[in-house]
Amino acid sequence: MFYSSEQSLLEQQQDIADFFTQQVTKQHLATANGDLYYGFAIPEHAHTAVVISSGRIEGLDKYQELLWELYKNNYAVFIVDHQGQGRSYRALANPHKGFVKQFSDYAQDLDLFDSQIVKQFWQGKKIMLAHSMGGAIAFDYLARFENNYSGVFLSAPMFDIYTKGTPKPLAKLAAKIACLLGLNTLYAFGQGDYKPEEFAINSLTSSEIRYQLFRKTYHKEPSLQLGGVTYGWLNAAFTFITSIEQLTLPVPMFIASAQLDTVVDNQAQHIITHKQKTAILETFSNAKHELLFEQDKIRKAVLTRFYEFCDSLT
Repeated sequence: MFYSSEQSLLEQQQDIADFFTQQVTKQHLATANGDLYYGFAIPEHAHTAVVISSGRIEGLDKYQELLWELYKNNYAVFIVDHQGQGRSYRALANPHKGFVKQFSDYAQDLDLFDSQIVKQFWQGKKIMLAHSMGGAIAFDYLARFENNYSGVFLSAPMFDIYTKGTPKPLAKLAAKIACLLGLNTLYAFGQGDYKPEEFAINSLTSSEIRYQLFRKTYHKEPSLQLGGVTYGWLNAAFTFITSIEQLTLPVPMFIASAQLDTVVDNQAQHIITHKQKTAILETFSNAKHELLFEQDKIRKAVLTRFYEFCDSLT
């Protein structure tokens, strides 16, 4: 199995860029509200398709290394930018504001992408690979929509939000009241436009090279940038989180949990795992939130478990 490494990542940037330009088909998918941007690539000897549901502020531009790596391992790859981020449509005049009318809209988009794009180009075995907010979206989609996925691998899924210094009940109440007052499109308290953090204080990854490449991509293409969340997004997320324990997943699920996560609340991952009959959870030591962009030692361990999970499914 081929694993991309930090040591060779800089010298492989041209190979990755060539793959992204020449092998990845990139198009827009029309919806009633706006266009969703997506990409896919299918190697000649593909045996399994991986459909990626990315996290908040992410999109297919950020996932170039992983797409290239999966492709080299003979996995077909499909990925769509969720509404309100990446190169997909944004509903508000300020494109930096994280916003969604209701959280279920994301799953509706994912169903449209699967039925109109993925099924058109791939009829074999397929696995969902999802990160953070994308994990919550994947869970919602797989639980509520008819599908033919063999399983789902979740990286640090957002089954609850880590509210840091703000008590969670207070954060929920503030978001709900703000929306009742018609302030759903305003930034939530403490949130603002895109502002990159220095690597030394970032909460996402301990891999400096992967972090810097991510920030470089967003600096080079400002349209990819996304800032903080609005009260509308926050209320929609909390409303979904309240309902998630009532959902039942019909397929096997593997949860990769990051020990040092300060973005999502890991306790919720354990609760969901115990409620699902075919769920496995593994905690990765010394890992920050973005497991798929972590240092090689952590990232390789996560991807090894992903490949093993894929092989275990029919």
